[in-house]
Amino acid sequence: MRALQVVRLDGPAAVEVNEVPEPQRGPDQVLVEVRAAGVNFPDVLQTKGLYQYKPELPFTLGSEVAGVVREAPDGSPLRPGDRVVAFPSTGAFAEVVAVSADHVLPLPEEVSFAAGACLPMNYLTAHFALLVRGHLRDGQTVLVHGAAGGVGTAVIQLAVALGARVIAVASTEAKREVARTAGAQEAVGVDGFKDAVRELTGGAGVDLVVDPVGGDRFTDSLRCLAPEGRLLVVGFTAGEIPTVKVNRLLLNNVDVVGVGWGAFALRRPGYVGQQWAELEPHLRSGALDPLISGTFPLEKAADALARIDEREVTGKVVLEM
Repeated sequence: MRALQVVRLDGPAAVEVNEVPEPQRGPDQVLVEVRAAGVNFPDVLQTKGLYQYKPELPFTLGSEVAGVVREAPDGSPLRPGDRVVAFPSTGAFAEVVAVSADHVLPLPEEVSFAAGACLPMNYLTAHFALLVRGHLRDGQTVLVHGAAGGVGTAVIQLAVALGARVIAVASTEAKREVARTAGAQEAVGVDGFKDAVRELTGGAGVDLVVDPVGGDRFTDSLRCLAPEGRLLVVGFTAGEIPTVKVNRLLLNNVDVVGVGWGAFALRRPGYVGQQWAELEPHLRSGALDPLISGTFPLEKAADALARIDEREVTGKVVLEM
């Protein structure tokens, strides 16, 4: 089969489409014929050797796919030909992948393979952030940084589906328009976002801040919180890991909350299936509909990775087999 492999650690250009042996299905695994695969920021980091997971060269990239079941374990509810999404730990950018049965989820007929490949990481993270770590309630207000990216648009769509008001933060008007398309009721620029939020909320502040960016906006994000508000730390795409003076938390009765979906979910068998069951009605209704900025054939994967590396992507990028 064909697979996209990292052959050296010098960035997106260091990938090649090679012929490799098809994976053998383990006793608790599902064999999935891949139709589409989602491309994520950690994939870019892996091409540079900058991610915490550092396999030996050469290795196959990718951690989320949509496709059809070829083989499933005895006793599994899955059958050959079923449409699914899945998230292997690695090796998704290939024509066939073997995935733990617990990490294979049914894909509704209403959702395309390309859209399905965008769902696992971002939307399960959004669900965990908003409901488990953020305790979002109907009618609350959520501020979303990096609002035009894959995580940002997923958070916006889910927050709106759950009855929240969303204020999006993005660096350009084009990106702010993407956030509005995703469902944000208001969108503001990065410069001066604290004052804009104060004005939009009548000085009350927001109940949740979802931050996948980090960097120098962290302190102003804390200042945007209403009393008992929560700042959800999802990632650091800006590169800089911020620090916090804890007296700010004490004085304003606010929380900084870590959101590590993978560390939580992947150690709890059956948990991801519970999340998926809660998301599925919103998938079927169209309330959760990933924004795809580009689709690429496997042979053009280096271009897809480069677009993410150069911060040119809004929504998601997808490889189609």
